[in-house]
Amino acid sequence: MTGPAPGTAEVVRFDLLGPPVLSRSAVLRDEKLRTDTARQRAGWPTARRLVVDDAGRAPVAWTGRPPEGPWGMDTDGTARLVTVPTAGDGPPAEAVLLGEADGTAYWAVREELVPGEDPVDRADLRTAGAALDALGAGLLTTAVAILNWHDTARFCGRDGSPTRPGAAGWHRVCEAQGHEDYPRTDPAIICLVHDGAERVLLARQPVWPEGRFSVLAGFVEAGESLEACVLREIHEEVGVPVRDVSYLGSQAWPFPRSLMIGFQAVADADAPLRPAEGEIAEAMWVTRDELRAALAAGDWGAAGSALKLPGKVSIARAMLEAWAADG
Repeated sequence: MTGPAPGTAEVVRFDLLGPPVLSRSAVLRDEKLRTDTARQRAGWPTARRLVVDDAGRAPVAWTGRPPEGPWGMDTDGTARLVTVPTAGDGPPAEAVLLGEADGTAYWAVREELVPGEDPVDRADLRTAGAALDALGAGLLTTAVAILNWHDTARFCGRDGSPTRPGAAGWHRVCEAQGHEDYPRTDPAIICLVHDGAERVLLARQPVWPEGRFSVLAGFVEAGESLEACVLREIHEEVGVPVRDVSYLGSQAWPFPRSLMIGFQAVADADAPLRPAEGEIAEAMWVTRDELRAALAAGDWGAAGSALKLPGKVSIARAMLEAWAADG
């Protein structure tokens, strides 16, 4: 690799190896279909229904090894999202139109276990998200996000009146004044900080087990740009100023309604780390070789690994894998 031109500083950047797993989707979001009730009813007999319970779990069929243990996730097997046929003359009022794929409409409903269904065959996004194909990942991510919003938007934020769903679940209407409310998404930055050479900055939240580390993240405040949020959050959480901020990618994180917006930034590895009390239990610089060894050991919770890293369902994992591969 050639060095920078005389008198200029080298900007070290890397790219993700592929799309974050929860940004994959094979579902066509057709806005016109959401208000075309005649077309919805005509397609209802051949549509498919995705049942999601209050814990965000949906029926999943594992074609490989399913997860094991309390931290089990992202196995070497694959998973298929299980949908069921529709019933009745048309979609119920609380059903949400997720979109279409190969001419089939997919709807989501919030229900508990279907009679006769084995509850162990249900999995949430954290458990199965990375093992689903693009259709399954797109359906379940969208379903969880919008159903979570419906659970908390049953009353108008302006006058407190009850609201009812409209546009096939894509807005709610105030029954008193007709105000329309739309699904909310909370933007959050997530940033991989490195030293421009062979070290990456990782941190552990106080609620996490010993040895469990990830990159830094935080919510965007009102009136704040994404780049300004990166500078503020990194400095607040570990006391380190960063530079050369650049965008990497994004994915939905519907726990309950976030959008994770990934960045990279460069910091001085010799600057003192000052973890924010109550937010960061510890922070440390890790070499590329140490990170590669931890990635090879598996996801966080992997037995025998001193450094436990996020599972493949998170954009943090995609960022770490890309930086580890770049050198």
